[in-house]
Amino acid sequence: MKKADQPVPAYGLRPGDPRGGDAYARHIERVRLCQLCPRVLGPPVVGPAPGARIILIGQAPGPRERHAGYPFAWTAGKMLFSWFARAGVDEATFRARVHMAAVARCFPGRAGGGDRVPDPEEIRNCFPFVEREVEILAPGLILPVGRLAIDRFLAPTTLDQVIGRRFDGRIGAHPLTVIPLPHPSGRSTWIHRPGNRARLERALALAAAHPVWRESFADRTGTPP
Repeated sequence: MKKADQPVPAYGLRPGDPRGGDAYARHIERVRLCQLCPRVLGPPVVGPAPGARIILIGQAPGPRERHAGYPFAWTAGKMLFSWFARAGVDEATFRARVHMAAVARCFPGRAGGGDRVPDPEEIRNCFPFVEREVEILAPGLILPVGRLAIDRFLAPTTLDQVIGRRFDGRIGAHPLTVIPLPHPSGRSTWIHRPGNRARLERALALAAAHPVWRESFADRTGTPP
Protein backbone atom coordinates (compact mmCIF):
# COMPACT_ATOMS: atom_id res chain seq x y z
CA MET A 1 0.00 0.00 0.00
CA LYS A 2 1.37 3.38 -0.95
CA LYS A 3 1.73 6.02 1.75
CA ALA A 4 1.51 9.76 1.28
CA ASP A 5 5.21 10.35 1.93
CA GLN A 6 6.29 8.06 -0.91
CA PRO A 7 7.14 9.41 -4.39
CA VAL A 8 4.32 10.26 -6.76
CA PRO A 9 3.59 7.26 -9.01
CA ALA A 10 5.27 7.47 -12.42
CA TYR A 11 2.19 7.72 -14.62
CA GLY A 12 3.39 7.32 -18.21
CA LEU A 13 1.95 9.83 -20.66
CA ARG A 14 3.09 8.52 -23.98
CA PRO A 15 2.48 10.59 -27.13
CA GLY A 16 0.59 8.56 -29.66
CA ASP A 17 -1.27 6.38 -27.14
CA PRO A 18 -4.15 4.78 -29.08
CA ARG A 19 -6.77 6.16 -26.67
CA GLY A 20 -6.34 9.87 -26.05
CA GLY A 21 -2.79 10.24 -27.31
CA ASP A 22 -1.31 13.71 -27.49
CA ALA A 23 -4.65 15.36 -26.64
CA TYR A 24 -4.73 13.47 -23.35
CA ALA A 25 -1.18 14.45 -22.44
CA ARG A 26 -1.87 18.11 -23.24
CA HIS A 27 -5.05 18.00 -21.18
CA ILE A 28 -3.30 16.57 -18.13
CA GLU A 29 -0.73 19.34 -18.34
CA ARG A 30 -3.50 21.96 -18.43
CA VAL A 31 -5.03 20.43 -15.30
CA ARG A 32 -1.68 20.57 -13.50
CA LEU A 33 -1.21 24.25 -14.38
CA CYS A 34 -4.72 25.44 -13.44
CA GLN A 35 -4.96 28.37 -10.98
CA LEU A 36 -8.56 29.49 -11.50
CA CYS A 37 -9.81 29.23 -7.91
CA PRO A 38 -8.27 31.67 -5.38
CA ARG A 39 -9.49 29.94 -2.19
CA VAL A 40 -8.16 26.45 -2.86
CA LEU A 41 -4.73 25.09 -2.03
CA GLY A 42 -2.86 23.71 -5.03
CA PRO A 43 -1.28 22.25 -6.91
CA PRO A 44 -4.03 20.30 -8.66
CA VAL A 45 -3.99 16.58 -7.89
CA VAL A 46 -4.14 14.29 -10.92
CA GLY A 47 -4.30 10.53 -11.43
CA PRO A 48 -3.89 9.91 -15.15
CA ALA A 49 -3.88 6.52 -16.81
CA PRO A 50 -3.32 6.75 -20.57
CA GLY A 51 -5.75 4.63 -22.52
CA ALA A 52 -8.09 4.08 -19.56
CA ARG A 53 -11.60 2.90 -20.30
CA ILE A 54 -12.72 3.43 -16.69
CA ILE A 55 -12.90 6.80 -14.93
CA LEU A 56 -13.22 7.06 -11.15
CA ILE A 57 -14.37 10.46 -9.86
CA GLY A 58 -13.99 11.55 -6.25
CA GLN A 59 -14.95 14.76 -4.47
CA ALA A 60 -11.69 16.66 -3.92
CA PRO A 61 -8.22 15.87 -2.58
CA GLY A 62 -7.42 16.25 1.10
CA PRO A 63 -4.22 17.72 2.55
CA ARG A 64 -2.38 14.39 2.30
CA GLU A 65 -3.26 14.04 -1.38
CA ARG A 66 -2.19 17.61 -2.02
CA HIS A 67 1.32 16.88 -0.77
CA ALA A 68 1.52 13.36 -2.21
CA GLY A 69 0.38 14.52 -5.64
CA TYR A 70 -2.01 11.67 -6.40
CA PRO A 71 -5.64 10.85 -5.48
CA PHE A 72 -6.78 8.75 -2.51
CA ALA A 73 -3.29 8.68 -1.03
CA TRP A 74 -4.21 8.20 2.62
CA THR A 75 -6.84 6.66 4.90
CA ALA A 76 -9.82 6.90 2.53
CA GLY A 77 -7.64 5.43 -0.19
CA LYS A 78 -6.77 2.42 1.95
CA MET A 79 -10.46 1.69 2.34
CA LEU A 80 -11.24 2.32 -1.33
CA PHE A 81 -8.50 0.00 -2.56
CA SER A 82 -9.51 -2.67 -0.06
CA TRP A 83 -12.89 -2.70 -1.81
CA PHE A 84 -11.30 -3.21 -5.23
CA ALA A 85 -8.94 -5.86 -3.85
CA ARG A 86 -12.02 -7.98 -3.12
CA ALA A 87 -12.64 -7.91 -6.88
CA GLY A 88 -9.07 -9.10 -7.51
CA VAL A 89 -7.50 -5.74 -8.44
CA ASP A 90 -4.61 -4.38 -6.42
CA GLU A 91 -3.93 -0.66 -5.95
CA ALA A 92 -0.97 -0.37 -8.33
CA THR A 93 -2.89 -2.06 -11.14
CA PHE A 94 -5.98 0.04 -10.53
CA ARG A 95 -4.00 3.29 -10.61
CA ALA A 96 -2.23 2.26 -13.82
CA ARG A 97 -5.44 1.37 -15.68
CA VAL A 98 -8.14 3.69 -14.29
CA HIS A 99 -8.17 7.44 -14.85
CA MET A 100 -8.72 8.92 -11.39
CA ALA A 101 -10.41 12.32 -11.42
CA ALA A 102 -12.35 14.53 -9.00
CA VAL A 103 -15.09 17.13 -9.00
CA ALA A 104 -12.42 19.57 -7.77
CA ARG A 105 -8.70 18.88 -8.25
CA CYS A 106 -7.25 21.15 -5.53
CA PHE A 107 -7.55 20.83 -1.75
CA PRO A 108 -10.40 23.17 -0.74
CA GLY A 109 -8.98 23.77 2.76
CA ARG A 110 -10.52 23.13 6.16
CA ALA A 111 -13.91 24.19 7.52
CA GLY A 112 -15.93 23.17 10.57
CA GLY A 113 -13.50 20.53 11.76
CA GLY A 114 -13.24 18.78 8.39
CA ASP A 115 -12.31 19.38 4.78
CA ARG A 116 -14.32 22.16 3.13
CA VAL A 117 -16.72 21.08 0.40
CA PRO A 118 -15.90 22.79 -2.93
CA ASP A 119 -18.24 25.71 -3.52
CA PRO A 120 -20.44 26.01 -6.65
CA GLU A 121 -18.03 28.35 -8.45
CA GLU A 122 -15.10 26.00 -7.83
CA ILE A 123 -17.14 23.11 -9.20
CA ARG A 124 -18.05 25.17 -12.29
CA ASN A 125 -14.38 25.98 -12.81
CA CYS A 126 -13.09 22.45 -12.35
CA PHE A 127 -15.70 19.94 -13.50
CA PRO A 128 -15.17 20.79 -17.20
CA PHE A 129 -11.85 18.95 -16.81
CA VAL A 130 -13.85 15.77 -16.15
CA GLU A 131 -16.10 16.47 -19.12
CA ARG A 132 -13.06 16.85 -21.35
CA GLU A 133 -11.60 13.59 -20.00
CA VAL A 134 -14.81 11.77 -20.86
CA GLU A 135 -14.63 13.28 -24.34
CA ILE A 136 -10.99 12.24 -24.86
CA LEU A 137 -11.05 8.77 -23.30
CA ALA A 138 -14.61 7.75 -24.24
CA PRO A 139 -14.87 5.46 -21.19
CA GLY A 140 -17.34 2.62 -20.96
CA LEU A 141 -17.58 2.76 -17.16
CA ILE A 142 -17.66 5.67 -14.71
CA LEU A 143 -17.39 5.16 -10.94
CA PRO A 144 -18.47 8.31 -9.05
CA VAL A 145 -17.41 8.10 -5.41
CA GLY A 146 -19.46 10.00 -2.84
CA ARG A 147 -22.43 12.32 -2.95
CA LEU A 148 -20.79 15.28 -4.70
CA ALA A 149 -19.54 13.16 -7.59
CA ILE A 150 -22.70 11.07 -7.88
CA ASP A 151 -24.84 14.20 -8.19
CA ARG A 152 -22.87 15.26 -11.27
CA PHE A 153 -24.28 12.25 -13.16
CA LEU A 154 -27.57 11.23 -11.53
CA ALA A 155 -30.63 13.13 -10.37
CA PRO A 156 -30.18 14.02 -6.68
CA THR A 157 -31.58 11.35 -4.38
CA THR A 158 -30.43 9.32 -1.37
CA LEU A 159 -27.37 7.09 -1.49
CA ASP A 160 -29.60 4.17 -0.50
CA GLN A 161 -31.46 4.59 -3.79
CA VAL A 162 -28.39 4.52 -6.05
CA ILE A 163 -25.64 2.44 -4.39
CA GLY A 164 -25.90 -1.15 -5.62
CA ARG A 165 -27.42 -0.20 -8.98
CA ARG A 166 -26.04 0.47 -12.45
CA PHE A 167 -27.22 3.28 -14.68
CA ASP A 168 -26.80 2.93 -18.44
CA GLY A 169 -27.01 5.96 -20.64
CA ARG A 170 -25.06 8.39 -22.78
CA ILE A 171 -22.94 11.47 -22.45
CA GLY A 172 -23.47 13.15 -25.79
CA ALA A 173 -23.39 10.35 -28.33
CA HIS A 174 -21.21 8.12 -26.19
CA PRO A 175 -22.83 5.14 -24.36
CA LEU A 176 -21.53 4.30 -20.90
CA THR A 177 -22.45 2.87 -17.51
CA VAL A 178 -22.38 4.74 -14.19
CA ILE A 179 -21.99 2.65 -11.01
CA PRO A 180 -22.00 4.87 -7.90
CA LEU A 181 -19.93 4.07 -4.82
CA PRO A 182 -20.13 5.58 -1.32
CA HIS A 183 -17.28 7.73 -0.07
CA PRO A 184 -14.71 5.60 1.79
CA SER A 185 -13.92 8.31 4.34
CA GLY A 186 -13.83 7.18 7.95
CA ARG A 187 -15.99 10.20 8.79
CA SER A 188 -18.88 8.77 6.77
CA THR A 189 -21.44 6.79 8.78
CA TRP A 190 -23.43 5.60 5.75
CA ILE A 191 -21.64 2.27 5.45
CA HIS A 192 -22.54 1.32 9.05
CA ARG A 193 -26.29 1.69 8.63
CA PRO A 194 -28.48 -1.41 8.13
CA GLY A 195 -28.39 -2.82 4.63
CA ASN A 196 -25.69 -0.53 3.31
CA ARG A 197 -22.81 -3.00 3.34
CA ALA A 198 -24.93 -5.25 1.14
CA ARG A 199 -25.56 -2.31 -1.20
CA LEU A 200 -21.82 -1.68 -1.44
CA GLU A 201 -21.15 -5.35 -2.20
CA ARG A 202 -23.76 -5.27 -4.98
CA ALA A 203 -22.12 -2.16 -6.44
CA LEU A 204 -18.68 -3.80 -6.42
CA ALA A 205 -20.09 -6.97 -7.99
CA LEU A 206 -21.76 -4.92 -10.72
CA ALA A 207 -18.49 -3.13 -11.46
CA ALA A 208 -16.50 -6.39 -11.55
CA ALA A 209 -19.05 -7.97 -13.92
CA HIS A 210 -19.07 -5.04 -16.34
CA PRO A 211 -17.46 -5.88 -19.71
CA VAL A 212 -15.14 -2.86 -19.55
CA TRP A 213 -13.91 -3.84 -16.07
CA ARG A 214 -13.36 -7.43 -17.21
CA GLU A 215 -11.49 -6.22 -20.29
CA SER A 216 -9.36 -3.80 -18.26
CA PHE A 217 -8.38 -6.35 -15.59
CA ALA A 218 -8.68 -9.72 -17.33
CA ASP A 219 -5.13 -10.70 -16.41
CA ARG A 220 -5.79 -9.90 -12.72
CA THR A 221 -9.25 -11.31 -12.18
CA GLY A 222 -8.94 -14.41 -14.35
CA THR A 223 -12.11 -13.56 -16.26
CA PRO A 224 -12.07 -13.29 -20.06
CA PRO A 225 -12.90 -9.88 -21.60
